[in-house]
Amino acid sequence: MGALNTKIIFRFLGVTAMLNGFFMLLSFPFSVYHDESAKWGILNAGIVTGIIGMLLFFLNKPKSKIIQKKEGYLIVTLGWLILTCTGMLPYLFSESIPNITDAFFETISGYSTTGSSILNDIEAMPKGILFWRSATHWIGGMGIIVLTIAILPLLGIGGMQLFMAEAPGPSADKLHPRITDTAKRLYFIYVILTIVQFLLLKVAGMTWFDAINHAMATMSTGGFSTKNSSVAFYNNMPFVQYIIIFFMLVAGTNFVLTYFALKGKVRRVFESEEFRYYFFGTLIFSAIIASIIIFYQDPNLKTTIDHPMVYGKVESAIRHSLFMVLSVVTTTGFVSADFTMWHFFITGIFFALFFTGGSAGSTSGGIKIVRHVIMLKNSFLEFKKALHPNAIIPVRLDGKAVNHTIVFNILSFFIIYMLIFIVSSVVLTLFGLDFMSALGAAASSLGNIGPAIGSVSPVDSYAHLSDAAKWFCSFLMLIGRLELFTVLILFTPFFWRKN
Repeated sequence: MGALNTKIIFRFLGVTAMLNGFFMLLSFPFSVYHDESAKWGILNAGIVTGIIGMLLFFLNKPKSKIIQKKEGYLIVTLGWLILTCTGMLPYLFSESIPNITDAFFETISGYSTTGSSILNDIEAMPKGILFWRSATHWIGGMGIIVLTIAILPLLGIGGMQLFMAEAPGPSADKLHPRITDTAKRLYFIYVILTIVQFLLLKVAGMTWFDAINHAMATMSTGGFSTKNSSVAFYNNMPFVQYIIIFFMLVAGTNFVLTYFALKGKVRRVFESEEFRYYFFGTLIFSAIIASIIIFYQDPNLKTTIDHPMVYGKVESAIRHSLFMVLSVVTTTGFVSADFTMWHFFITGIFFALFFTGGSAGSTSGGIKIVRHVIMLKNSFLEFKKALHPNAIIPVRLDGKAVNHTIVFNILSFFIIYMLIFIVSSVVLTLFGLDFMSALGAAASSLGNIGPAIGSVSPVDSYAHLSDAAKWFCSFLMLIGRLELFTVLILFTPFFWRKN
């Protein structure tokens, strides 16, 4: 492989910055409508970002428009960094978050759809800033890289290398042979579902502003809310929470399956082993937690669930259990109740769920269900091979043999993921966190979850972390969102060799 095509990298980053500036300017009308002083900060940030994008684009005219793997990895990682560095400008220019460390943390938490926040009083923030905060989720959810792939034909650039680097999960299923058409279909589904949820939340009783923000945060599996108490603010509006529950389930599903479902091919959805594990696993864990709350929850233990609610204790327990399980599994991070105030066993279950993740090909983070399924199947096959060492028994998923390369890749991913989690937990204790909080912050940041345990529980913010801890968690969010290898490969010496 020859020298890096740096001009195509900078040109692509220019397109990314221009799109980011465009979305930034969409926040401007919200500030104007509410007559906020933050509007000028948002406007200036959008203009500056747009100018940066145009300079990067027009000053770099590559001779070759072919993107190889090296360029793909760099574009995706650097694309996320330029999104974050420009995306924090509205916070800084409006002085809503004047500290660079806090602004960077909040911004990368948005783009990585983690949902961790340094804000203690969200409702005091300007509406334009809150909209931009949710927009960072929505942009990062499917990945602005995939969005840009959809317009690559205008640049005469092929986007397969970018799609493979950005698409979450061990494989990138395609809906159409042409990668750009795939990106367009994915975003069409993404936009339509966001609009539908927005309308349903508005009908259910949310204000139009809260509805659009929560819709963007749900479909991106992000979790930023416009309320200090997150979705617990709507505990007396069960229908609102049920709508969010449904769309969290959809957002955590492989978008290829969602595409088939929208075309009436529902059978294809349940033929997927990963979806069956995801769907029924969620129901089983929710049922276990709801049963513990109903029958074993200590009535003297303070809890954020009010008893009785509209439909009584049983309905409340089922709804909150289902909501919080889906919120953690899909890595959305919305909060309807503080699970750390429930039974200790429940807290243990949720900590285990931090390491699940949604479906591959969804907007959720984490390890992903399909990786767990393949690892479990491979482990059981090892028992068979112990009895029949000469037998050739492939790992099968959906009735098809899984390539050994994919199995080894998944095993490597899991080992590296857990190693990073362990090391990160220890590092965070060096930055002043107690051990329980360090475990929670590391698992949450790496899995792009948001709420955790200890001092970063579902009702706490990350504001009390030291600057060093915030920068470290920001790094974990980035590598977690881009599935480890995309970023970590840049730190290997052989990546930078010319041949």
